[in-house]
Amino acid sequence: MAYSQPFPRAQPQQTEKVTYGPDLSVRLICPECRDLNPNIREEFGSGDLVCGNCGLVLGDRIVDTRSEWRTFANDEGDDPSRVGAAIDPLDGMENLDTLISFKDGGSGVARELQRAAARSVNGRSERNLMLAYRQISSWCDQFSLPKTISDIAKQLYKRSDEEKLLRGKTQEAVIAACMFIACRQAHVPRTFKEICSLTRVQKKTLGQCYKALEQAFNLGAPNGHMHDNGSGGIPGTGAEDLLVRYCNHLDLPPNFQPICADIIKAARELGIGDGRSPVSIAGGAIYFTCYLLGRDKTAKEVSTVAGVSEGTIKLVYKQYLFAKEKLVKREWIKSGKADIKRLPTDSSGLS
Repeated sequence: MAYSQPFPRAQPQQTEKVTYGPDLSVRLICPECRDLNPNIREEFGSGDLVCGNCGLVLGDRIVDTRSEWRTFANDEGDDPSRVGAAIDPLDGMENLDTLISFKDGGSGVARELQRAAARSVNGRSERNLMLAYRQISSWCDQFSLPKTISDIAKQLYKRSDEEKLLRGKTQEAVIAACMFIACRQAHVPRTFKEICSLTRVQKKTLGQCYKALEQAFNLGAPNGHMHDNGSGGIPGTGAEDLLVRYCNHLDLPPNFQPICADIIKAARELGIGDGRSPVSIAGGAIYFTCYLLGRDKTAKEVSTVAGVSEGTIKLVYKQYLFAKEKLVKREWIKSGKADIKRLPTDSSGLS
């Protein structure tokens, strides 16, 4: 039907896209030399385009596109110091402060300078923020924690301070909770007991601050599960995460950790050690694996590293001993890595 659509919609006209680019057929030559292969040089010091043969200036105001390296060293030689600092997500307040010395010969000038420096800081909140940043850096250095954890803890503290999440809590308690969360976020597990011993904050207060920050920032445990912290285990961190650090402190070989981790996973599937903290499970599994692989480590050495009592270590060992046939793989015995006969069956054989 020719009249079914008397006014059809006009089709949009397709226009050709015009692309702009350099004309490669144009060649820049010196009008004096008229050489087909000119020697054109860019003098960045003066910003001129100069012919290298006759010295004729062909252009001016040339933009220097090279890297912005400058040197402020008194000695001769290259000092590739980049101009300007990198962008600091923490506003760089910890890098722009000035410390006034107390030594002024008794003239009182240092006291006046300190008052002027204190007035120059914008408000009391920023002064407290700077002090908190210094405390976080100091504790991370004492705990041998990487800078990543320090930055995460500072960002958490800044957000909690801006949103007034932990009113009434001491600054040390808030910092300890931020460091605990930062360790878990960076997959560098630390227990409640270790954080409390470092920061001198009570475990109950630390748990309250952690719960408040977890609910405010929706910091759930990874994989949707929570491990019972018990006597120091950290939520969201299993016993396998603590093996690396414990085995390094005990000077155990690298092939020890995979076997111990497999034993812990098999015991969890069988329900062995349910209700116990990851610290106790890790310590008992290491003690069990040391006997299984013929490593000479006493319960006292393992308990010192794990931070639990020797009785707890031996109790977890006994639970693993009752299910040794299900925990120890046959290929380990066939390859000679493990030997069930090394496992003592009575308390007298435990060291």
